Amino acid sequence: MQYTIPLWKEAPFLRLLIPFIAGLFLQDYFHIPLYYWLITIVVSAALFLVFVSLSLKKKFTNYWLSGIPVNLFFVSLGAIIFFKHSGHNDPYSILHNHTYNYITLTLNEPLVEKSKSYKSEAAVELLENGSNTKAATGNVIVYFSKDNGKPPVEYGSRIIVSKPLQPIKNSGNPGCFDYERYCAFQQIFYQVFLKPGDYAVLEKRKKNSFQLFLITIREGVTGILQKYITGKKEAGLAEALLIGYKQDLDKELVQSYTNTGVVHVIAISGLHLGIIYLLLTLLLKPLASFKAGKYLTPVLVIILLWLFAIASGGSPSVLRSAVMFSCIVVGKAISKNSTIYNTLASSALLLLCYNPFWLWDIGFQLSYTAVLSIVIFANPIYNIFPVQNKLPVSIWRAASVTIAAQILTTPLSVYHFHQFPVFFLVTNILVVPISSIVLIGEIILCGISFIKPLAVVIGKLITWMVWLMNTIIERIDNISFSPWDSLQISAMQMWILYMLTAAITLWLIQKEKKYFFAGLCALLAFVCLRTFSFYEAAHQKMLIVYNVPQMQAIDIVNGRRYKFTGNEELLNDDFLKNFHLKPFRVLHRISNDNSNEITGNILPVGNKKVILINNAVNYVPCPGKIKADIIILSRNAKVNIDNIISVFDCPLFVFDSSNTDWKIETWKKDCARLHQKYFSVKDEGAFEYNY
Repeated sequence: MQYTIPLWKEAPFLRLLIPFIAGLFLQDYFHIPLYYWLITIVVSAALFLVFVSLSLKKKFTNYWLSGIPVNLFFVSLGAIIFFKHSGHNDPYSILHNHTYNYITLTLNEPLVEKSKSYKSEAAVELLENGSNTKAATGNVIVYFSKDNGKPPVEYGSRIIVSKPLQPIKNSGNPGCFDYERYCAFQQIFYQVFLKPGDYAVLEKRKKNSFQLFLITIREGVTGILQKYITGKKEAGLAEALLIGYKQDLDKELVQSYTNTGVVHVIAISGLHLGIIYLLLTLLLKPLASFKAGKYLTPVLVIILLWLFAIASGGSPSVLRSAVMFSCIVVGKAISKNSTIYNTLASSALLLLCYNPFWLWDIGFQLSYTAVLSIVIFANPIYNIFPVQNKLPVSIWRAASVTIAAQILTTPLSVYHFHQFPVFFLVTNILVVPISSIVLIGEIILCGISFIKPLAVVIGKLITWMVWLMNTIIERIDNISFSPWDSLQISAMQMWILYMLTAAITLWLIQKEKKYFFAGLCALLAFVCLRTFSFYEAAHQKMLIVYNVPQMQAIDIVNGRRYKFTGNEELLNDDFLKNFHLKPFRVLHRISNDNSNEITGNILPVGNKKVILINNAVNYVPCPGKIKADIIILSRNAKVNIDNIISVFDCPLFVFDSSNTDWKIETWKKDCARLHQKYFSVKDEGAFEYNY
């Protein structure tokens, strides 16, 4: 009987990664003081010394005791690293220093042009309060007005700002992306919109040589691609494919790539590094015949991988992939028996030690689940249908890898993006080979750009191939059922799907009934949770006033149907609708009710009286006040709170975000004076009312 080494022993880094991640979660949710973790490390060290001092016999019989101090140590290590990276614990952080008249900022990146402004990320340097100057840390998003054209700043410029910083806040619309948390994980807590009189540019600049090198490379590569690749869509996608530059990407094209399941082609990451890794392995294969080739090949592969990662702009996603592939190369070079699970775990541990917040990054999660899924399922799927001929073998190999990657990434992508790409298999088989050729072509183009006639020819070939790729994606996206949209699963349902997948996989491999029954239990739990969520959705009744800047947006929900009233732009602009309104509707499993349009100022909210005031009204006081449950003031209605109260007996006023700041402030002061309860959507996020 052949003895199989358990995965737990084959992948020691996996055993260290799990308690490390547990420490990150504990610190994130419970905010435990640092000294508790330092005490835990001391305790774990003491326990380890006690175990070491035991006799050999006791060590052997109680071998499991050695894992306790090791696990405690890595839980504490994860928590401490999270604590150190969190700006909330830095006494110099801008979060803890609110008293200042002027703030000095240094631009960390070149300006990015937006529709109404120029945007850049800046590092906080100094805070000035009268004659006192204090060093500070943290990052700020700076928007420069376009009033006087492009501002006279660039990467490394230092500016003194007199305008107060505004905290970054979410819109408060349920189900929307948590932008505030996303920025906080990058140490960005504030933003500011600057007009020419709000800042002064200092003469002395502050530039990081390595960062400047990356920016110079990016600008040089972008210039070459824009020169030789014609067509706005084609050039924009070529830039994203090679260096991850997404400012010139067409939004509708990006949505098409997302809907068809090949958005990873645009987001430079593991796919691109994987192509480069395979190409380098193939090109350097002849070195294996030399004595020194065994040691030289992995060194050259790692150096060239990192050169590409740096040349492509050094984005977090590509650097993460470079670390992952470097660990794979090192693992193979050190030991032929090195398991890929151990290599993946070691790279993840290194990356999370460097930046623990990547654990919550969707790109990080999808990268590792995709690779893990391919490692586990690609070969078993490929072996289902034995194919002999070369072309069918290549196609089936690509298909098996694509299907395998989808198995573990589907629960995660449905949870985050609420859709499933029905034609993912077709699009990946067609597009990934083309994108690989385009990527290699772009590298060649940058290398021979000084030979203009040849560069023109290669540029035209790349343009045609990118056009072909875009056309395939757009045609498939135009099929009505291309994306299976509006899917909603909870975090609990996602984890149950993973348990179901694990149980069925183990049952198929080991043929043990216990895994089959575990899979059935997971499936039953998933069905029960889904059924209950649909039952809840069928019986929900609520009113929601969305927080959409400068717009009126109201949904009245009855079961799984809703009626909408608000700006027509939100009905016609897919981007605005998908960004602000769709997340709530998907979260609550509701769809449009076109049977009746909402008209008039009294909203059909069950047996509740909700009055919407959009325009100028002057009510005439009457002997008996009219009962109302909620009054919504919208579109800068020319009304007086005193006048409304003289006519209506209403416990709550709601000011939506279509009103200007000064109007809302006026109403808030009047309500405070009259002891009237109010809710400001602009300040507090979306207003939800269950009836």
